[in-house]
Amino acid sequence: MEDDREWMYEGQIVNGMFSNEWGDKVDEFVVFALRHPECVNGGTAIRCPCTLVKCQNKKFLNVETVKVHLYRNGFVPDYYVWIYHGEKQVHQRCSSSVRVSVSETDQMVSDNMNHTTYHRMVCDAAGPEFNPDEEPNAEARNFYDMIRAGDKPVYEGNSKHTQLSAAVRMLEIKCRHRCSQAWFDDMSNFIQELLPQDNLMPLDFYSTKKLVRGLGLPVQVRGSGNRLYIRKLKVPYKKMHYFPITPRLQRLYASTATANEMRWHLEHHMEDGKMCHPSDAPAWKHFDGCFPDFSSEVRNVRLGLFANGFQPFGQSGQQYSLWPVVVTSYNLPPDLYMRAALMWTINDFPAYSMMSGWSTTGMDEILQDLNNRGLRKVIDVVAEVVNAAISKTCGWNKRSIFWDLPYWREHLLRHNLDVMHVEKNVFDNIFNTVFNIPGKTKDTYKSRDELNKYCRRPQFAQNLVTSKYPDVPFVLNKSQKKDVLEWVKKLRFPDGYASNLGRCVDANKLKMFGMKSHDCHVFMQRLLPIALREFLPNRIWEPITEISLFFKQLTSSSLTDEELRNLDEQIPVILCNLEKIFPPSFFDSMEHLPVHLAYEARIAGPVHYHWMYPPERYLRKIKHKIMNKAQVEGSISIGYIMDEAAKFASFYFKEGDPTLPLKEKRNEVYLDDIVNDDMFEIFKPPGKAIGAEGKRYLTDNEYTAAHLYVLMNCPEVQPFIDIFVTEKRKQFPNLNDEAVNAVTEQEFPSWFEKYVCS
Repeated sequence: MEDDREWMYEGQIVNGMFSNEWGDKVDEFVVFALRHPECVNGGTAIRCPCTLVKCQNKKFLNVETVKVHLYRNGFVPDYYVWIYHGEKQVHQRCSSSVRVSVSETDQMVSDNMNHTTYHRMVCDAAGPEFNPDEEPNAEARNFYDMIRAGDKPVYEGNSKHTQLSAAVRMLEIKCRHRCSQAWFDDMSNFIQELLPQDNLMPLDFYSTKKLVRGLGLPVQVRGSGNRLYIRKLKVPYKKMHYFPITPRLQRLYASTATANEMRWHLEHHMEDGKMCHPSDAPAWKHFDGCFPDFSSEVRNVRLGLFANGFQPFGQSGQQYSLWPVVVTSYNLPPDLYMRAALMWTINDFPAYSMMSGWSTTGMDEILQDLNNRGLRKVIDVVAEVVNAAISKTCGWNKRSIFWDLPYWREHLLRHNLDVMHVEKNVFDNIFNTVFNIPGKTKDTYKSRDELNKYCRRPQFAQNLVTSKYPDVPFVLNKSQKKDVLEWVKKLRFPDGYASNLGRCVDANKLKMFGMKSHDCHVFMQRLLPIALREFLPNRIWEPITEISLFFKQLTSSSLTDEELRNLDEQIPVILCNLEKIFPPSFFDSMEHLPVHLAYEARIAGPVHYHWMYPPERYLRKIKHKIMNKAQVEGSISIGYIMDEAAKFASFYFKEGDPTLPLKEKRNEVYLDDIVNDDMFEIFKPPGKAIGAEGKRYLTDNEYTAAHLYVLMNCPEVQPFIDIFVTEKRKQFPNLNDEAVNAVTEQEFPSWFEKYVCS
């Protein structure tokens, strides 16, 4: 786009006729506007910048109508920066009749952008039907108040903030730091003491909330099951605070910070057949094939539904159950007219039953009646057909309301098994059994008695003479448990990678306590095989390592169909190997659910898009919003609405991506700060030391380990490693991969030194 836009107001008429060159420029303007979906309404409508009072960048019209208006009426005066049509960069123009200094021009542009930015925020919040020139009604009066507040400087002579910008900035700070209303009032009073007496800064939280109330979105409170008090006041047994989804999606469309990114699901491309988003998965593509009218509009939305309950008062507080239901978007189009489809639900196992209608309890009754149901064994030829027909008539406790959706029947996957809880429960059973934690281990007296009833392991049966049970090889002794826990206590992780597991170690009772789901996630995938390597026999350690690697590969950020098919084939074998080790009581329902996880990932895409970690973290966030414990739901609702308004307003604070934190994380360093291009790649990752500086000499073993780590993880050294491995394979043709790795660790450092020096 040219910097000189004088053509907008010159050269429209040449020799009494419309100029072709001017018409071409208008066509370029329209094409430019259509390239910015956040400024387009309905796919073909843009704001009309003509001089008509009803237009002037306020009214959306079809592009052909906009062209006609421009030919008839021309552009609105001084519209050199197309901010209402997607332009972000400010074009400075120099006219022959106006001479100003660079600093004066910058100041004028800065003032103009500050003025128009907050006006645009109010118009975006009000929606495309809002017209500032019309007579306001009661609902629109809030937006007119904000527009007037956006014109008034917070005090005379202040060019940085208006009354509106100061209010929304204070509100954003309050929400970001979870400050109380009392803090907000005290801070407002202190700011009043610093400013001139005639300032327009809001006096307290109430006046701030009143000023920006137009940025808030609606919430509906619905009750059911009335009960009668003595004064005959009807009070509902249950309350539901409902946040309508349509205006919230529309609010996201209005902001350029979020609208552009929500088309990524269509614009990105798979690399090397790796799925990195649900749009790469068969479930998404199958839905597109079943409903081509829906999929033809790429801005239509796919949704995921999360639901989980939590106790807002802690374990020792009042018994109270709260069930937030959260809807997340997998792609959000920047259009006000759209449709949405629910792709699947994500829940833990008890909520899985509530959402799907399939019973997840009462397994004893099902097992007792299993033979009477007529189910065939898997090895039977007709097993798949017969069992599928029988399963449609048994196991269901209700018809889920989701079946009322016209497209629900066509989904390949309707309800996800939550990988987070499955992984945690599998880890808990393995860890508690191997460490023989009282009350949690699966190796109990009862399980030993049942062992030979279902399995042939007479060596673990009770000694009838001494009435004692022999030790089992999958349980650590006291000294081994002590060594593992001391090792865990000394572990240090990269900043932000994991919590401090050392605080979970109980050295007296030789166990770990208070581990969260993510702690179990890290321990299961990264630490468990290392911790047990030296203490368990290979026939026991290998299946435990295999289940650890299974979860590690399953939760990768990108997956291929071939990898998931291999995992789907491996997991039954892994579970069978575990059954050869642990007693039958070890295998509850959670130990069998991993059989389905690889298939679900192959159908729905990467696991991190449909597990419970994001909702669980969000539950912690909304739990902090409970300021009034007598009104839990209402307190959360008010806090959430304030967060919505503050987040939306923060999109207009400054250039850049407002969805990113405004404050750097601790120990955060950017690669731009590293200017030494000659540095080896292994030393380039950002980071800085924690705590005070200290010096000490490395032991011989530590020095050898550090030296080997640097060499084996440095890309510049990899060609030399390949040369070394090639020589060793020629010298010893019968070496397998494991032996080659061992030889490389032992001999490569000294070989590399001689090779380079020679």
